[in-house]
Amino acid sequence: MDALELGATLYVPGTRTDLFDIVAGRRHPGLRSAVICLEDSIRPADVPLALTNLASLLQRLGEEPATVPVFIRPRDERMLGHMLGFPGIEAIQGFVVPKATAESLPPYLRALASDTHLLMPTLETREAFDPAELGRVREQLLAIKERVLCIRIGGNDLLHTIGARRSAIRTAYEGPLGGTIAALVTAFAPFGFALSAPVFEHFDSPDLLLEEVERDIEHGLLTKTAIHPCQIDVIQSAYRVGASELAEAREILGNDRGVFALNGSMCEPATHGRWAESVVKRASIYGVRPEVVAAAG
Repeated sequence: MDALELGATLYVPGTRTDLFDIVAGRRHPGLRSAVICLEDSIRPADVPLALTNLASLLQRLGEEPATVPVFIRPRDERMLGHMLGFPGIEAIQGFVVPKATAESLPPYLRALASDTHLLMPTLETREAFDPAELGRVREQLLAIKERVLCIRIGGNDLLHTIGARRSAIRTAYEGPLGGTIAALVTAFAPFGFALSAPVFEHFDSPDLLLEEVERDIEHGLLTKTAIHPCQIDVIQSAYRVGASELAEAREILGNDRGVFALNGSMCEPATHGRWAESVVKRASIYGVRPEVVAAAG
């Protein structure tokens, strides 16, 4: 599985009673991936209920496979070890590692040492602001790089560490997270890791969400956490590629010149090739957006 296929990853509290309908694609058409959360989205008192729901879901998936890739977010490594013993756990694609740091990752990795599930570590603690700590995390993840589907950016938790909440009228890039998102991209993307953009919590502002997703794309973040079903189409529609953008990407990939001009811009396959490959892949998954032609006169 490629991280680009995740699209808008819907986070679903494990206490919900319709988990199977969600992962079977019955509740939200177009959903491409889901995380069943047993961490911050549920109260400690509700953990037993969530675990019971999860066990029932896994049993059901043994009879009827999910159509949506399913990931589980445990509360800690002990809960992860407990889950790995559930019958049917092989039916899910992987686990989200919450609050991943250089100190917290090793116990998770030991628990999963003989396992083949994919991992999505989440950077959401104060260590994410420390370049040296990020370097330590990166070295640990490079050792298991083939299992790391993507690295998730936990925007709300990062804001919590500084006692802030994101604005309802500006994108994350205009607030205190802007520089942090860029720093996380530059810390991990050059080493071949995909990253997921943080959640947009104000689900009644689709225009602002679209603006933020466009900024995500500029940063190379091509999958995003969703906390409400109404966000799914907004996010995934933004991943569609413009026809002219796709034509330019194909020209870059198919041209044997060192540098050439196209549509008023310099195109250099040696430096634009990775971008072009991403555009072509996005088009194959999400489709091509129709070009808007201005009326004459």
